[in-house]
Amino acid sequence: MTAETTGVRFDCDGPVATVTLCRPDVLNAQTPAMWRAMSDFSRDLPGDVRVVVVRGEGRAFSAGLDLAVAGATGPGSFAELAALPEAECADRIVEYQGGFTWLHRPDVVSIAAVQGHAIGAGFQLALACDMRVLAADAKLSMAEVTLGLVPDLAGTRRLVELVGYSRALEICATGRRMDAAEADRIGLATLVVPNDELDAAVRDLSAGLLANNRDAIVEIKALLAGAANRSHAEQQRAEREAQTRRIRDLAGRGE
Repeated sequence: MTAETTGVRFDCDGPVATVTLCRPDVLNAQTPAMWRAMSDFSRDLPGDVRVVVVRGEGRAFSAGLDLAVAGATGPGSFAELAALPEAECADRIVEYQGGFTWLHRPDVVSIAAVQGHAIGAGFQLALACDMRVLAADAKLSMAEVTLGLVPDLAGTRRLVELVGYSRALEICATGRRMDAAEADRIGLATLVVPNDELDAAVRDLSAGLLANNRDAIVEIKALLAGAANRSHAEQQRAEREAQTRRIRDLAGRGE
C-alpha cells in the first residue's frame, strides 16, 4: 500500500520515525484506511526507533474524520457500522483504535507536531502522543458531539489525565475550539512555538530525548505513565525497583 492509497506516509531516519498524514487537499481528514495503515506500520517499526513524530502535511494537522467517507455506504461508513451486530461494531472500533494506541507503547516517545486544525480524530491523534508541540496557529476541538457521536479513538482517558474530569467534560460536551494559548494554559501542550519554528522545535525535542540512555527513558515513561494508578507507597516501590534495574544494568549485572 502506498501513501497515495492510504493517505499516510511513513519515514524512518535512524532512531526517528515520522508518520505524516498526507491528504492536505482535505486538511488531512482521516479514514479507516489511514488508521489501519498506522496500526500496520506499528507492527513493522524498526527496533532501533526511539522517537515517533506524527505530523500533518500542509496547513492543518488533521480536520478530523472524513465525513465524505463516513457518510457514504461503503467500508468504514456509518451505514456499514450501523448494520453490524453490536459486538462486531465494537470490534471494528477496536481495530480503528489500534491506529492510535500504539503511540502509547513503552519503548518509544511519541511527539505530535500540530499546526492549524486538530479536530475530532485529529485532536485524539495528538492526544495519543506522549508530547504535543503546537504551532501558534493551532486550533483544537473534540467535535464528535456536534455529530451526535462520542470520542472513541482512545482520547478520553488521555484528556482527563491531562486536564481533569471537569475540564475534559466541558471540552467534549461543548465541542468548542480552543487556541494554542489556552491549550498551553490548561496543560495540553508540551510547547507552543511560532509557526515557522515548529519543525526546529520538534527536532530539538527529539535530539534531547535521543541524547539520553534509552533504557532509562523507558523506565521513566513507565514510572510516570502508571503513577496515577498507584498509591504513594506503590509508586515509591516502583521507583526503587526501576532504579535497582538501572544500577545493575549499568554495572553489567542486568539480565
